[in-house]
Amino acid sequence: MILKGTNIEHKLQKARNKKANSDQILMEVRQILTEDSIKEDKISEQLKSKNNSHGNNFDFDLLETDKIFHIDQIKEICIDYRLRFLSSSYFKGEIPQRAISKIKHLEAAHNIEIQGFKIMAPSKLFKLEDKDDPLLFAPIGNDYYYLIHKWGNDLHPLRKLFAWPFKNIANLVLVVLMISYLVTLMVPEGLFSKKSTTAEFWIIYFFMFKCIASIVIFYGFALGKNFNPAIWKSKYFNA
Repeated sequence: MILKGTNIEHKLQKARNKKANSDQILMEVRQILTEDSIKEDKISEQLKSKNNSHGNNFDFDLLETDKIFHIDQIKEICIDYRLRFLSSSYFKGEIPQRAISKIKHLEAAHNIEIQGFKIMAPSKLFKLEDKDDPLLFAPIGNDYYYLIHKWGNDLHPLRKLFAWPFKNIANLVLVVLMISYLVTLMVPEGLFSKKSTTAEFWIIYFFMFKCIASIVIFYGFALGKNFNPAIWKSKYFNA
C-alpha cells in the first residue's frame, strides 16, 4: 500500500475551519488591523503633542535597566556633543515605524498609554521657534527617562571635539588664543621690518587675536549662538 504525503496547508485549513468559518476569520483579522491602526494613530498624535508629562506608570520589573537614564546624564552628553533634548513635538524628522512598534509593545506590556516623549538630537533635526543621531525617550518620573529607540547614523567621531569650544567662555577664549598663535606663526619673517623681533611677534599676535576674536563675537551675536549649557533644553533657535 502506497501512503500519500501529508498536505500541511490542508491540515492547517481543516484546523482553522473547526473553530470558525472564513467570514468570521476575515472579520477578526479586519478588526485586529483596525485596532492596530487606531493604536498607531494615537501614538503618532502623542508624539506630536506638546504634553509635558513628567512620568509614566511603567512596571519596573519589565524595564531594561541599561535603558534608564537620569536627566543629569542626558544633560552631560547634550553639553559635550552640542545636542538638544526636547519634546518630540519639535522633531521635524520622521519617526521610524520601528520606534512606533516598540512604543506599542511597551504600552501593551505595561498596560499604559505613554506620554511626554522626548528626543535627543542635533539642533538641525528640530523645528525650533525663532527667539546625526536621534534618541527617543519616555519619562519615568523623578527626572529619569527610558530610552525607547535609537535610529539614524552615529554622530561624527570628532563632534565632541568640535563642540568643546562652545561649552563655556573659557574654552572659546583658549581656542581663539591658539588659533591666533598659529596664524601669527604663518606670517612671513621680515614682512613688516627687515629684522624680526620678539616684540614684533607679540604685536602681530595681539593684532591677530583681536581680529579673530572680533569675527567670533560677530558670528555669535549675528546668528544668536550660545554656549552648550544654555541651549540643551531650549526650544528657541536663537537661544
